[in-house]
Amino acid sequence: MSATSSGTNVVSMTNAPLISVVVPCYNAGRYLESSLASIFAQDYPNFEVIVVDDGSSDGSLERLQELQGQYPFVLIAQANGGVSAALNRGLACATGKYVATPDLDDLMLPHSLSVRADYLERHPDTPCVGALVSFIDQDDNWLKDEYANEVLELHFDQILRDTLVIGAPVALYRRAALDKVGGYDPDIRVQDFQITLKIAALGAPLAIIPVQVTRYRRHLGNLSRRYKTLLEADLKAIAPYQDHPAYQQGHTSLVNKALKYAVRHDKVEAMRMLRMIPLRRMNRTTLRRIRTLLCRHRSFRN
Repeated sequence: MSATSSGTNVVSMTNAPLISVVVPCYNAGRYLESSLASIFAQDYPNFEVIVVDDGSSDGSLERLQELQGQYPFVLIAQANGGVSAALNRGLACATGKYVATPDLDDLMLPHSLSVRADYLERHPDTPCVGALVSFIDQDDNWLKDEYANEVLELHFDQILRDTLVIGAPVALYRRAALDKVGGYDPDIRVQDFQITLKIAALGAPLAIIPVQVTRYRRHLGNLSRRYKTLLEADLKAIAPYQDHPAYQQGHTSLVNKALKYAVRHDKVEAMRMLRMIPLRRMNRTTLRRIRTLLCRHRSFRN
């Protein structure tokens, strides 16, 4: 979907508020240059770019230093502390009204900043807006697109219950909202879900607009494949809301998400995760995970 097909009127180029593009980098490798080029190909006229290298060991820092001669970005280097710590470091230097946090293995489409900033300008009570992605593989081949017909509003109860996430590659945050929630918890090394929850807990609904803004790269390094790390981080993210009525459903949802990968790759870990869900809280998704686990176990035995 193009920028114009969303029905939005892109924010005036003469009074465009500053957007801080805060980019964490950890071993970005082969995708670094193309991803950075896509950021600087934005049609939005007023943005700053701050790249935080989080202790890369693959030469990313050295390549970023070379690329500073080609692109005007601030580069910060720190010892490895995780993406949440890297984003906090970048936020400390950011001066924009809005903040984008793309990954350096994805590709931003040229209208990515403009359509999201336009939405926030026209909806001053919305603290964060997300959008849609087009999926590509590690070689830039198209896989599939996300589609929607209308703006989706997400409230805190729903986000906690269904563990919904406005992912970093598509999120544009109000800086004031990030400041109000105290930024990212550096002890939770995965950033997307924790900050979605924290900002939604302020009370106002978040929004997802029906526009593709990013080419999201699926490859073996995606965090979604590291299901144990992701589950640990997301359980920490929901821990402050244990007294909320939606907490137990959210807990089950998180374990079910991790089980999607565990039942295929690690029977012992899958069994451990299943014990985290009391029988009375198992749902149809849990039963599907159990069925997959049993079928795979039988096939291996046969």
